[in-house]
Amino acid sequence: MTVFDSISAYLTEREIPYRTVHHEPTFTSEESAKARGEDVKVGGKAIVMKIDDSFKLFVLSAALKVDSKMIKERFKAKSIRFATKEELLELTGLVPGSVPPFGAPILPLELYVDDSILENERIAFNAGSLTDSVIMSVQDYRTVVTAEQFRFSAQ
Repeated sequence: MTVFDSISAYLTEREIPYRTVHHEPTFTSEESAKARGEDVKVGGKAIVMKIDDSFKLFVLSAALKVDSKMIKERFKAKSIRFATKEELLELTGLVPGSVPPFGAPILPLELYVDDSILENERIAFNAGSLTDSVIMSVQDYRTVVTAEQFRFSAQ
């Protein structure tokens, strides 16, 4: 089962309304937003980072950037960095740009959601591929994910 199929099954089992958009491959948040017909700020950008010795998944508005200093302070970490393409593939089976904003049971990573996600009514994201997106309400998203919420974004 693909990650897209897993997300679809997970949401359908929980009777969560969502819509899918199949589009040309997108490699940036701006391309994804255009392909979905959504504002870039609605995009849920999912970033895998290595915090000291463990990998974690961070989700923020696609219009913003990760504030590494905030994350380093939150975890009292000595070192933080973005996962490499190879590490991402090994951890998730996915390529950069295709990671959905889900930890367990979809991806084996602890999930952290930035406050910027809650500022929108919807969240849109690439769902395990560069050509398939899911759009759903933020309220429903928050009911189906287990995540810690804090501010780790910057302009």
